[in-house]
Amino acid sequence: MPTKKPSGIAAVAEEAGVSVSTVSQVLGGNRPVSAQTRTRVEAAIDKLDYRPHPGARSLRSHRTESVALIVPDITNPFYPLVAAGMQDVLLPAGYLLSVNDAALPSANIGEVLRHVLARRVDGIALGTYGLSEADLARIADSGTRVVALGRDVEIAGSDYVESDDESGFAKVVEHLLSTGRRRIAFIGGEENAHPNVLRLRGYRSTLSAAGHATAADDAVFTAFTREGGREGVDALFARNGGWDAVVCANDLIAIGAIERLRELGRSVPGDVAVTGYDDIDAAALISPSLTTVENPAREIGRTAARLLLTRFAETDEGAATQHITLSNRLVIRGSTAPTPQER
Repeated sequence: MPTKKPSGIAAVAEEAGVSVSTVSQVLGGNRPVSAQTRTRVEAAIDKLDYRPHPGARSLRSHRTESVALIVPDITNPFYPLVAAGMQDVLLPAGYLLSVNDAALPSANIGEVLRHVLARRVDGIALGTYGLSEADLARIADSGTRVVALGRDVEIAGSDYVESDDESGFAKVVEHLLSTGRRRIAFIGGEENAHPNVLRLRGYRSTLSAAGHATAADDAVFTAFTREGGREGVDALFARNGGWDAVVCANDLIAIGAIERLRELGRSVPGDVAVTGYDDIDAAALISPSLTTVENPAREIGRTAARLLLTRFAETDEGAATQHITLSNRLVIRGSTAPTPQER
């Protein structure tokens, strides 16, 4: 009867002429191994194309080598780009990323969070804006490393990365004023969502600085969706029919707004200029193409992942919060400029 050939780590040990425990020490890095022995073991690993079982590594390192991204709406094209950016950094480092959709209402967020924490992920990227104080306390008590997207969640040992939403909206309003628009309205998503608060602040402060008074009926709040944009237009024009520009808190809202304005017989940009925020792919594909602000989603994801990896390598759990703000760029397209026929 033929002798059964060893497999896995035993095969590596036989190929390198060392014990299984020596191979384990090379893989785990928990004990010193001579350079000559390490070279032989690594050559055997390459030759046999050996990949350690992730569960075994987790038992040795007390880590799951996994990170969870929690987002408010996975159907929004912005968040898959954030996820792609995180994977750009995490996958080469040996970490698996899971993406979790925590659509409002906030009760769903708590349920998603409960499952994520039960799986003992090494880190969480919080891209959602419906977390309660109880949810944040649960994360803090778990000791899980956290990076937040867009705001400081004030958990010890956490970091956050954001785009400069307020200045991005200032760029949009300044552009519209430069084209002669004066009656500029705002359509936002959920009113208390942090990105919405910052973008509304940029809108109002820029108009005020230019000497244009703002009023409560200048802004409506809906959802960060195409349907939200359609509803926002109806709400605005029920109050006042004289708007010559509408700034929208994201591109999906803007696309819905353009659709609804056309149904109401208003030309874009002839009667009403429209702007968005994020610069998703669809912004360049609709007609007229959408003036918007490039929100660097993929770089936000990469930065968030790097912050987590830095935290994983630290021994001081009380290190100060790191706050990184990424710049954005105004992208001017047809929705704020006259069409060739109107020039």
